[in-house]
Amino acid sequence: MTSRVSWSARLRYSFDKSMAGGTVALMGWLALVVLSLASAAGLFLALTHIGPAGSGPLDLRESLWQATMRAINAGPVAGDQGWSYRAVMLPVTLIGIVAFSALIGVLSAGVDAQIERLRKGRSKVLEQDHTIILNWSSSIFDVISELVVANQNQPRPRIVIMADKDKVEMEDEIAAMAPRLGRTRIICRRGAPTDLSDLGIVSPQQSKSVIILSPEGDEPDAQVIKTILALIHDPNRRTEPYRISAEIRDGANGDVARVVGGSEVQLVLADNLLSRIVVQTSRQLGLSAVFSELLDFEGCEFYSHPCPELHGETFGDAIQAFNTSALVGLSSRDGKVQLNPPMDTIITPDQTLVLIAEDDSAIVSSLTRSPQIDRSVIQQSRARPRPAERTLILGWNRRGPNIVTELSRYLSPGSRLVVAAKIPDLAGTLADVPLIGDGVVLETRVIDTCSKASLETLDIAACNSIIVLAHSDQLSAQAADTRTLITLLHLREMADRSGRHINIVSEMADIRNRELAAVTRADDFVVSNKLISLMLAQASENPHILAIFGDLLDEAGSEICLRPVGDYVSLDGPVTFFTIAEAARARGETAFGYCRPRDGAHGATNPGGVVVNPRKSEALDYRSGDRVIVLAVE
Repeated sequence: MTSRVSWSARLRYSFDKSMAGGTVALMGWLALVVLSLASAAGLFLALTHIGPAGSGPLDLRESLWQATMRAINAGPVAGDQGWSYRAVMLPVTLIGIVAFSALIGVLSAGVDAQIERLRKGRSKVLEQDHTIILNWSSSIFDVISELVVANQNQPRPRIVIMADKDKVEMEDEIAAMAPRLGRTRIICRRGAPTDLSDLGIVSPQQSKSVIILSPEGDEPDAQVIKTILALIHDPNRRTEPYRISAEIRDGANGDVARVVGGSEVQLVLADNLLSRIVVQTSRQLGLSAVFSELLDFEGCEFYSHPCPELHGETFGDAIQAFNTSALVGLSSRDGKVQLNPPMDTIITPDQTLVLIAEDDSAIVSSLTRSPQIDRSVIQQSRARPRPAERTLILGWNRRGPNIVTELSRYLSPGSRLVVAAKIPDLAGTLADVPLIGDGVVLETRVIDTCSKASLETLDIAACNSIIVLAHSDQLSAQAADTRTLITLLHLREMADRSGRHINIVSEMADIRNRELAAVTRADDFVVSNKLISLMLAQASENPHILAIFGDLLDEAGSEICLRPVGDYVSLDGPVTFFTIAEAARARGETAFGYCRPRDGAHGATNPGGVVVNPRKSEALDYRSGDRVIVLAVE
């Protein structure tokens, strides 16, 4: 049985619903109160013929006007004449003061609410050809800095950031950490990148590219994959494919991300990438500076460039056809890249050239064979024996197992690999880690790597090389780097005391600590966040870069090696890089730069004295200690 509801209850319910309309509804009710009061007073004045003393009665229109002015402005009531007229206008003025004050309060609250909404960053972005960054991590500042450089030639560069973080906090941190934005405008929005409605705020349909960072917190790879899924399968997505670059920490999750994203996603497998760079850097000191130079938008970059005039030429001959750029590989029509292919490989019409150049417009080929090759100074290749080594890994993080496996690939039979870290079950952690090298002995030691007494038990002087890993899994970036610095200081003091030079490569979590770490005189630093940021930024601008670095870091292909220049040419006088490139070509290698000690005259502005893609026709005096950068099979 339905109970009857009184009309007063229904009116109250209707009033409650109207009040739920927010600021506009409140303004409407207050305006209605003021106008109703003024209308009633004006009608009463007109009917009773009451008017100001000395002016006589007012008509209806004038009565309504006078009553309305008294309701919204208390000032004129003081000048009213005649007690009858005052008796009518005074209540109108008092009630009008209350109602109008409430109206001002509602307006103020509405403006405050709108400002707060804007502060929360929930308004839709109306931009075109912008770069979107989803999620927030310590890598974001390096990504922004690189995109600013990449977009210098764009008319209206825009970067839109969305993360589940306060908009003002994001803006403040960006202003502090990446202040040099030039003409680039940063737009921050708060939202969940895995939510379809929130993704619509940043207008991905009109974007140029999307970068998905690995977020801080639990299960970051799952969040990245869900974000890719939301972008790709959004019912309102555009028909053209997206250009998405995404960071995946665990390589095991890469296959799932590829299935979800298909050809629209380029994946940066962070842990696999960093593990290989750390290992290769420990074998080739100075390599991290080469990687940074190749990934940085300032200077030379990789380009995939068609060159019909070289079709039918061998790769080895085509190397010498470029003076201001460096040919390093070939790319097939399906996007597969082969760096440093066999020198007798014929360049076919379905292939493009992979070159290192300062700009796409600087790539100019000449089929005229260079006369600037001095074959008399070219040295013959000599095989170097690889003795057994003792390698020490200090510290531990999630990349440790990959580093152990990758490092064992390079060690000669009889080599010893010692892993020391403050991990209770370190031996159990490494029990299932595969060792690829034959005859490599793995040892584990549970010690505090910041304790000098503990380090003394490891026979540091007997080590050929040491890798110091950042404790980035358990500690913040700054705390992890502090422990790394303490370990490096102890190691350098112990090495100095032994009178031996020990190759020390350290992983740093924050690029800002690299200069501080220079006092430890470590041979090289791999800044993990910086390299991942560079790779993500490059992938968002260059669709071929991940295929290039995939082949570069593949154990089955060629890799970057830094070898003494004296192994290639004699150092008796000036030599052109054409000659060095020819000496490398005779060994099946591709030369594309050189490196000299940090106090060298050439390339002093580059980290580690690295010069990538030098002008081949320029003759330089190379010295003992200078190294040539080549692509070779290790």
